[in-house]
Amino acid sequence: MEKAPDAFRTISEVAQELDVPQHVLRFWESRFREIKPMKRGGGRRYYRPDDLDLLRGIRHLLYGEGYTIRGVQRLLREQGVRFVQNVWQPGAPQPARQAA
Repeated sequence: MEKAPDAFRTISEVAQELDVPQHVLRFWESRFREIKPMKRGGGRRYYRPDDLDLLRGIRHLLYGEGYTIRGVQRLLREQGVRFVQNVWQPGAPQPARQAA
């Protein structure tokens, strides 16, 4: 049975969809304050659709574009959460590369 697009997802569902281990998602939570899954009894995480889009954007920037965690943190600060939530979609504006 497929969940509705606006349904909450568990950490195992998100990890499977993004093809990353669950511990990576928990690590990203510690590095990106913008990731705020809803937590229920026993610490179970439930990700909203916006959380999932943000994670897709972070994954795209880290794995697809070669950004560092610091680089993605800077993008979130300078461009905002909406930018990162949309960056993974085909045809979406991409960040301008800055000289190191």
